[in-house]
Amino acid sequence: MSDAPDLRPSLVLPDWPAPTSVGAFVTTRETGPSQGDFACFNPADHVGDNPDHVALCRRLLQKQVDDERPLLWLNQVHGARVQQAYAAEPPEADAAVAFDRDYACVVLTADCLPVFLCDRRGERVAVAHAGWRGLAGGVLEATVAALGVPPEEQLAWLGPAISNAQFEVGPEVYQAFVGVHPEAADAFDPSPYRLGHYMADLYRLARLRLERLGVSHISGGHFCTACEPRFYSHRRDDGRTGRMASVIWLR
Repeated sequence: MSDAPDLRPSLVLPDWPAPTSVGAFVTTRETGPSQGDFACFNPADHVGDNPDHVALCRRLLQKQVDDERPLLWLNQVHGARVQQAYAAEPPEADAAVAFDRDYACVVLTADCLPVFLCDRRGERVAVAHAGWRGLAGGVLEATVAALGVPPEEQLAWLGPAISNAQFEVGPEVYQAFVGVHPEAADAFDPSPYRLGHYMADLYRLARLRLERLGVSHISGGHFCTACEPRFYSHRRDDGRTGRMASVIWLR
């Protein structure tokens, strides 16, 4: 029997009624080759980790996609652009869609919210990187539109993100949402730590926006990256940490 460590990533599988043609998962930091602040499975190449470890994580991640089709990596900028075709060099975008089996879509997060989408027929998939800036800037609206089917025919799953119990924000974040949609006030509670600050609920903000668009079947939203050690958390770890990969593709 080999004593070699198991480097394969430990995965969170979405609990949603997606057709069997849709493959999806989120990596965790529980197993893998990454070390130190980035232990144990960091596929992000922009956070200061050992490049050899990152490359190995990406190769291991590739093997989790059933037929090893290429992964579409993005240069994420907290915007609302949706990438709609494969590119070998990471394009500047914060969401991606796929209408065929030529590639898998990937976003990286460590407190921001990954939002998975597919159509009820299992013929189109998407994933969005939705931190508060992306949510306020319309990344979900852009991704739902890019999927190209009526919103009522779309399914959504909200992956691991920071919970409202851990996500204190300033008044500018509150105003970015409530100033445009007053009902977003339901997603903010006064902070018990600092006057004039709020505890923001990314899950609630995402649900409100999806529901406003007409996406009614929304699953997930029961995690906290800052509370659960199996996840990376930019806020908990003072900015020096790895990233989880959220991956979706058509089998």
